[in-house]
Amino acid sequence: MNRRAFLTNAGLLIPAGLVPFNFAESISSSASEIPLSVDLTRSAATIPPDFIGLGYEISSVARPGLLSATNSVYVQLVRALGKRGVIRVGGNTADYASYSANGSPASLPEGKGGSVVNDAVLHDLGGFLEATGWQLIWALNLGSGTVQNAVEEARSIMRAVGDHLLAFEIGNEPDLFSRNPHRHRSYGYDYYLREFRQYRDALQKALPGIAFAAPDSATATDWVTRFATDERANIKLLTEHYYRDGAKNPTATIEELLHPDPKLATMLQHLKAASNSSGLPYRICETNSFYGGGKPGVSDTFASALWVLDFMFTLASAGCAGVNMETGVNQLGFVSHYSPIGDDEHGHYGASPEYYGMLAFAQAGVGRIVGCSMDALEKNVSAYATQPDSKHLVLTIINKEPSYDADLVLKRETLPSVKSAQLVRLSAPRLESKSGVTLGDAAVSATGAWRSTSGKPVAIHNAGLKLNVPRVSALIASLSF
Repeated sequence: MNRRAFLTNAGLLIPAGLVPFNFAESISSSASEIPLSVDLTRSAATIPPDFIGLGYEISSVARPGLLSATNSVYVQLVRALGKRGVIRVGGNTADYASYSANGSPASLPEGKGGSVVNDAVLHDLGGFLEATGWQLIWALNLGSGTVQNAVEEARSIMRAVGDHLLAFEIGNEPDLFSRNPHRHRSYGYDYYLREFRQYRDALQKALPGIAFAAPDSATATDWVTRFATDERANIKLLTEHYYRDGAKNPTATIEELLHPDPKLATMLQHLKAASNSSGLPYRICETNSFYGGGKPGVSDTFASALWVLDFMFTLASAGCAGVNMETGVNQLGFVSHYSPIGDDEHGHYGASPEYYGMLAFAQAGVGRIVGCSMDALEKNVSAYATQPDSKHLVLTIINKEPSYDADLVLKRETLPSVKSAQLVRLSAPRLESKSGVTLGDAAVSATGAWRSTSGKPVAIHNAGLKLNVPRVSALIASLSF
């Protein structure tokens, strides 16, 4: 899939449902027109070509045949998200795992003996990265491992993946070590920094030119800020995690997921400041809706597609270098409900609802993000504008309102040189749908392929362009100059 190939033809949308999520019973409402304006002279950020990423527990990678070039459907699902991207392997199981060159691979939940990776699964991983064209971030065991094993593991990974290696992390969520069996209760940033440097020195001595990403904190953004100052000369990427809420919390609902998270805005402000001051890019290298594997009936529904599309644009607009959406087997030993790529654990893989939101971003999230504003502050509607080249502009509008059909109007005088528009819609039968999701009127096939099947392009009239975005849906409009 070429992310830079603009989707043609106009699609029809089946409006998604409304609480109680029965489309037939939803209440009709006419929307007032919302003025939409675009300022091509104002640029918020440029989206890196490897922005999109997926995240895996080491226990997931320890399962032979999963991340392998021979897993053709999985390869296609990843390639559809972009020719370039980043696989991050870590998670809680990283700090229990070990490397054994010729040992038997083992996929175990955290605290249940420790997963084992060997040269065979790492060789498969290298082939998978070669087949997809993606790069790798790999977390070494700081929690319960040794420096010697970390050096041996890093050497084997570098040999297996070659130029596809982006960086190594040392430890997973070390800011939580004081709350788990890995360290004492007084463990904090200064302790971590000393340990990081011990591992760093040994790895640099054994493997000259090795690259690091850090500190991989769970919630302590101040660790990232301090680390950016203390280790800026020795790392190439700042990393932190984010989850909207916990899966077991009663607040983890569709309503919460589809509304802005104030703590995310604050976190991104601090990360951007740390990035600017150090000159280092930052990446949200582990994230999804609700930690603990996601919440059934929320994380695995169409709501997650709308959330992730808006979430990824929010990160990109804040100057984030990329995001790794967790998928697959989690630290508790089951396939997470929030997984973009579904896995029945019997060799069958497919696109979950959240995958479609990522796929939509893959089409629209190209080039620079330019100024985009609208007068809809009281409504849960988001709009983003990207410019992949001088002859095209892409508008992405996400309507997360369950009872409001949005009509946005881009007036002709705002962009007088626009000649035509091509529309692609992200839709599902109901907001809580777990199947029937489409992008551009097309579903991802059983082979992992996707291609829009929408109708004809839409012309722009003298008055401008009117974009109808029904309740709980999204629209991508590609404009040609």
